[in-house]
Amino acid sequence: MNEIQIETAQNISIHQNAAHLGDRMLAFIIDSIVIFIYSLLMFFLLVYMNIVFEDAWHLYLIVMLPSFFYYLILETFMNGATVGKRIMSIRVVKIDGSTPNFSSYFIRWIMRIVDVALSTGGVAVLTILLRGNGQRLGDIAAGTTVITEKKKIKLEDTMVANLPENYRPSYPQVTVFKDAEMQTIKELYSSARKNGDHNVIVSLSEKIKEVTNITTDKKPLEFVGIVIKDYIFYTQEL
Repeated sequence: MNEIQIETAQNISIHQNAAHLGDRMLAFIIDSIVIFIYSLLMFFLLVYMNIVFEDAWHLYLIVMLPSFFYYLILETFMNGATVGKRIMSIRVVKIDGSTPNFSSYFIRWIMRIVDVALSTGGVAVLTILLRGNGQRLGDIAAGTTVITEKKKIKLEDTMVANLPENYRPSYPQVTVFKDAEMQTIKELYSSARKNGDHNVIVSLSEKIKEVTNITTDKKPLEFVGIVIKDYIFYTQEL
């Protein structure tokens, strides 16, 4: 599983794991089964209604359109996922950190002709293996990739921590954050400390102050660390 770096609009680097090729292939198989079942059900429904193909071929084509546009429709309305991708916990994202738009999904969809249809998936597999960041030709053209949302949870990555018995919190305002938001803050903070990226910590500090209206003279590194501990204290106390 290869790690890729996504640059957000705020110039903050977020490390994500590119989806494993095996997960993408399983997602493709699941989606193919979904498409096949839908098409089969629609066909038998029309036959059951005594609608003859020769007399109403256009109706057959209309009811099959969702199968044809399956990937485009679902990725657009399911935040870069399909049924298969959702089951495998993978989804499409933009390399630059922005949210993929319809044109991104459309480019990926139209390029499936080369990546999948004409080469029976060979071009897609070869490109993903060679690129090493989860991109097939459609992803390269659209500026996207596919990431996994499966995470290997380590004790230090969770919000649970053993605080001193006499720990006194400083900022009760931190409870305005949700668990997911504080987890993101903690991950960025830990990564920035590890990589010596002071600018990320400063950005986190300013954003926290903006959201919580906290005023402090503490240095960003110390302040963000206290905010994380305070949040853990209050949530453990609840």
